[in-house]
Order: sequence, then structure tokens, then C-alpha cells
Amino acid sequence: MALLEIKDLAVGYDSRSVLNHLNFTVNEGDYLCIVGENGSGKSTIIRTILKLQDPISGEVVYGDGLTANEIGYLPQQTVVQKDFPASIREVVMSGLQGRKGIKAFYTKQDREEADRNMEKMGILDIADKCYRDLSGGQQQRVLLARALCATQKLLLLDEPVSGLDPQVTAEMYGLIDKLNKEGITVLMVSHDVQAAMKYASHILHVGDTVFFGKKEDYLERQLGKLYVNAD
Repeated sequence: MALLEIKDLAVGYDSRSVLNHLNFTVNEGDYLCIVGENGSGKSTIIRTILKLQDPISGEVVYGDGLTANEIGYLPQQTVVQKDFPASIREVVMSGLQGRKGIKAFYTKQDREEADRNMEKMGILDIADKCYRDLSGGQQQRVLLARALCATQKLLLLDEPVSGLDPQVTAEMYGLIDKLNKEGITVLMVSHDVQAAMKYASHILHVGDTVFFGKKEDYLERQLGKLYVNAD
């Protein structure tokens, strides 16, 4: 079943488009990687799907009862975000706010859900630590647990391993792959071509040439061969 349908979408800033006539579908269980050169509009697609900015034209259609505030989102981190003065538990539970709407208080079920997601990420035993005192890899685990609190269906990840060392990067990819195998659909922006080719079921390549389809078909195309071998 389709969770997202992108129809003739144009995205950009200040009425200036960076991508036009974009069409693709994300089905339940997919692991879609968005690849392409810097400035090609990858993160802009994510922000448009999340309704953080308006499309220039076209539409984003949500399926299976999904809404924009029920999508888990792990953005690229800024220096300010890395220094956020809150506990791990507080950061993770803030992921529930979009689904709760006007409800002001967390329930016992909310706290249990947050604990389950922290346990999945291996951070439950340090839940009371301050977020800004963590390593980069631990912070990304916290933000992934937070994103899981926001959704039962779809994760949008924007360069989730940026700045991490190789071992921590491999661990993060392993966690994301495990979540996908457990039924969470993944849409990930990545500069890491080799990881995209290892984990993705589908590829969206954006830039002067646009491709959307199964990873195997992408690797058969000249576009895919050139991009992968250039890495």
C-alpha cells in the first residue's frame, strides 16, 4: 500500500524551483534512498513532504491514514541542537507531541512507548543523562528514538550518519536496517552511495537527470553506474 505519492512535484525556494515534474511512490516496507549532487534538492523534498515548506506546484498525497505530523523525522543536526540542555528522556518523549495534538500531559502508555524506543536504540540505561553531554553517535540514537515516537509507519532521515566515525556509522545503518525489516518504511537522504546501494530497496536520483525505481534497475542504468563508480 502506498504511504506517499508524489505527483508532478516542483520544489524550491522563493518561487524558484530546483526540481520539477517529480513523480515517485513510497510503499509500505520500502527503503528509499534519495541520492544526488549537493544542491540538487534532496533535503528540500523531505521538507516539502513534511509540510515544513510549500511545494511550488504539484502535490504530496498521504496514504493509509498517514498525516504529516505522524511521520518520524531525523533532520541534519545543527551546533545549537547538539548543545540542547535536556535529558535523553525529555528529548525522546518530545517526539510524541505531533501525534498527541492538544493533549498537554504524557500518559503511562506514552512513557512506556518512549522506553521501548530507547531500549531499541540501546540508550534506556542512560535515559536521565543530559543530551548535550553525549557523543555524536549517542545523540543520533536519541534522535532516532524520538523519530520512532512520532510514527508507526514512516521515517524520514536526512543524512543520519553525517559526522560520525566509521564504526558508529555502521551501527546506525544497522539500526535503521533492523527497523525497516521490522516493518518501518524508510526514506533517507544520503551522500553515502555505497550504503545506499547496500541497504536501499529503491533509489531516487535527483539532479540534471532524475531516476526513480528499484535499486537493481538503477545499477543497470548508465546514470547509476557512473554515480556509484564516481564515489
